[in-house]
Amino acid sequence: MKVSRKMQTLAASLALATAATALLPVSPSYAAAPQVRAQAPGYYRMMLGQFEVTAVSDGTVKVPLDKLLNGEEPQQIRRLLEDGFQKPDQAETSINTFLINTGGKLLLVDSGAGKLFGANVAGRLQQNLRAAGYRPEDIDAVLLTHVHLDHSGGLSMAGKRLFPNADIYLSQKEADFWLNPANKAKVEGPRPSGFDQRKGFDQAQASLVPYLAAGKVKTFEPGVELFPGIRAIATPGHTPGHVFYEASSDGARMQFWGDAVHAQQAQFAHPEIAIDFDVDSASAIEQRHKAFADAAAHGYWVAAAHISFPGIGHVRNDTRAFAWEPANYSLERLN
Repeated sequence: MKVSRKMQTLAASLALATAATALLPVSPSYAAAPQVRAQAPGYYRMMLGQFEVTAVSDGTVKVPLDKLLNGEEPQQIRRLLEDGFQKPDQAETSINTFLINTGGKLLLVDSGAGKLFGANVAGRLQQNLRAAGYRPEDIDAVLLTHVHLDHSGGLSMAGKRLFPNADIYLSQKEADFWLNPANKAKVEGPRPSGFDQRKGFDQAQASLVPYLAAGKVKTFEPGVELFPGIRAIATPGHTPGHVFYEASSDGARMQFWGDAVHAQQAQFAHPEIAIDFDVDSASAIEQRHKAFADAAAHGYWVAAAHISFPGIGHVRNDTRAFAWEPANYSLERLN
């Protein structure tokens, strides 16, 4: 068979192209991008009237809520937790703190746990504070709802103040209780869950001593306005001097609840469920009922330390009791 000149030329071109391709370096086979395995910086910001409120995460801690919660049958508690997609024996619980920038003062509600839960648990407040655009030295005051370690443990480290320019505010009743070693003998010892309330006395002293030595601890009676638009509300029970803080600006209100809620999956539907962390469970339950009912009736914002981050939302009435409605993610609230 006679091959045309045109076909010969085409064959030669293909052969040349094949040879040239063989001389090129082999291109690598690209795999998927490597996984990052790190969470986004833990802060969320909104406006409350003229106040800027920023939720700042100290991280999370896993706790055996099935052992710590009481007031309902154990199987009912486990069911409530599982229905909320939590592992009853290892429930991952948020530790939230909150910045209030009034325009004149920068206030921090609670300080997280610091390193008191261990090296790799919680302790993220400082880095998340900076990610949110603030420095520890910018804080004018830390408002403690109470002095349990996951609320005051982030105040200091190795005897050094981590908020060098801040005054520490706590109710007089809270200071009188935790800073008096004689009260250690008045509280219950280790509970079946393993929690020992007595350890809180040493932890409170360790966190507060550097500020006490510097004359930076200020006590108050609840009901007073601590700063313009910021007042304290007595809510004893979880601890003897536990308080809420309320911020008000241009008719908008937000209450900072401390430890009114530890297990949102169980306690909104069943406010009578208590936790071993309570010093006085009966009073804590009473305060929780009052807080839920008041927030549902008046519709103000709530910021809670242990509701899933950012812990900001509303309480509404529900067919069973109450329900939590988390804040809708918004950019408009920054206007």
